[in-house]
Amino acid sequence: MNNPINNKKFQDPNYTLNGDVRATVPFKKFKTLWFNLGSQCNIECKNCYIKSSPRADHFVYLKPNDILPYLDEIDLISRNRIEIGFTGGEPYLNPDAIELAEVVLERGHKLLVLTNAMRPMMRPKVQKGLLSLKQKYGNRLTLRVSLDHYTDIGHDKERGKGSYRIAIDGLNWLNENSFHINIAGRSEFSECEDDAIQGYHKLIKKNKWKINLDDREALILFPEMDEKIDVPEISKDCWNILNVNPENMMCATSRMVVRRKNETTPSVLACTLLWDDKQFETGKILKDSLKPVKLNHPHCSKFCVLGGASCSA
Repeated sequence: MNNPINNKKFQDPNYTLNGDVRATVPFKKFKTLWFNLGSQCNIECKNCYIKSSPRADHFVYLKPNDILPYLDEIDLISRNRIEIGFTGGEPYLNPDAIELAEVVLERGHKLLVLTNAMRPMMRPKVQKGLLSLKQKYGNRLTLRVSLDHYTDIGHDKERGKGSYRIAIDGLNWLNENSFHINIAGRSEFSECEDDAIQGYHKLIKKNKWKINLDDREALILFPEMDEKIDVPEISKDCWNILNVNPENMMCATSRMVVRRKNETTPSVLACTLLWDDKQFETGKILKDSLKPVKLNHPHCSKFCVLGGASCSA
């Protein structure tokens, strides 16, 4: 990371700039296994953490044979069924997205799909597949729709003019067909979080979406990840100072599988956010990935420790 503000921080995996022992997160158990279905997206957001776009090909589309070995590994590692997450890019650009979902759901896992609910999801073939999955597996399938702001101006500022209206149409279709829906928004720097939550609540009520507002997982607001902003490093002592439990960090309970362009087999990453930093690539199989994670990146501090956020449910 070549940030002029942070260029002296987050360099040594073992120690902070001040010489304190860097915080690490031991792996506890699998709560969520993420699969990045491909980095391509139908739109290009201003602040996309994974640099997705219609031209992005750093992660190629996963195929059923890519994910099956990892599902087999989960059977050996975890006694219980877990949450499987699909992310991207836009997952529904992957031509095998519905088949991949079937593979996961028929094994008894819950499936969380992160989607922008725009045209890739609304193609007739995908709609038909989703309706079939809904009929077979009910609420074990959850679609988390990215709605960056509760207003068209705020959302379109990030995702492009007209994208809000298209996403609302997609949300309406999901609601009309009784899918289990969550919403993921962004915490604007200039906006009080309580005001943002109230704005989303009004939007949900206005559209009569069947979203349980008492469910903390139904609406998630992610902190912004601006690498131009200076953030503190997290030392081992910070857990007690901040009264934060390392077991609550995302990397204590999840990993992400990707297949990079020009690589014949997938890789396992420690974090869904840190896709382009090799120190967070943990190997080719899940068993090798269950090592403690050293919090040697600004996102570890901003998003997880200080922001209290998690991509998992």
